[in-house]
Amino acid sequence: MVVAVALAPVVLAYLQLGYHADVAASADHADPAANADRYLERAVHEAAADVQGEYAWNPDAETGAAVDRVRERLDPKRDRIADARVTAGTVTRTRYNDSAARAWASDRCPRGPNRQFGDCDARRGVVVQERAGRTHVLAVALEVTVTTERGRTEMTLVVEA
Repeated sequence: MVVAVALAPVVLAYLQLGYHADVAASADHADPAANADRYLERAVHEAAADVQGEYAWNPDAETGAAVDRVRERLDPKRDRIADARVTAGTVTRTRYNDSAARAWASDRCPRGPNRQFGDCDARRGVVVQERAGRTHVLAVALEVTVTTERGRTEMTLVVEA
């Protein structure tokens, strides 16, 4: 009888808090697409950080080297996200999206004689712009596919650097 009386407050607290095993389990499965988005935002910022202004603006040579450097720095992070949650049943695949990069550059890079910076160029999914004779990375466009046991999400991300 004493044990039953002692357990009554515990049972009451359990019921009042609304604890349910399914609620706790769903907390472990946050939105994988949102997680991929946050991870790729950080990855793009890190990949572009040491490239900003380090290469001359020369569309034939150094600008291409800047794009190569961003991709070299970003590719291991893309590989990491692909492998990160496979054992938990989440597969994330990314690939560069050149057409989304060109569309972003067309919409976001100013044109005309009164613009503050120079031309923009979208190369292999990376948008760069001439600023004071140097190459600056503006954005990276990626196609992202996240597959879980609940379904598949496909999205195009253009992450500003």
